[in-house]
Amino acid sequence: MREREPQGQSVRVDPLAESANPSLPAFIAIPKGAPVYHGFPLLAHSEKEGFSFGVITEPSGETPASWGDAFVVAPDGSRAGIVWQAQGEPSPIICSPSPGRWGVYAFRFHRPVRNEQDLIENLHAVLPQLKAFYAAALVEHPESTNVNLQAARG
Repeated sequence: MREREPQGQSVRVDPLAESANPSLPAFIAIPKGAPVYHGFPLLAHSEKEGFSFGVITEPSGETPASWGDAFVVAPDGSRAGIVWQAQGEPSPIICSPSPGRWGVYAFRFHRPVRNEQDLIENLHAVLPQLKAFYAAALVEHPESTNVNLQAARG
């Protein structure tokens, strides 16, 4: 039986993100107080209904990507992770909400991801489910969102 070849992905880093150690990328040397997924960039023009998306794995290549990682930023600035795949049916919840992150969620994308625009279109398609996960986290795990911080500032 032939072993399956590993399918690596390139990450996209935010070159402007502050690093706690100048010799390391920001996503490895995360400064104190930085949000989860610090060091990875937001996707330009990805905002929809107050939610914006960031990219972790590079969505561009010669062939459509079969999987990848991204994240979502809610209107209050809190974040959740996204793991996506092109085939199969993933378990929807990878990680439950925890302080500072309202979870990590898996989705099957039905359209090929060849570039950033394809990724954004697929992310917008799963926004209703993400909004439902976010609404549940607001009620059941408020420590995973920034609502308490905004109320204190208000």
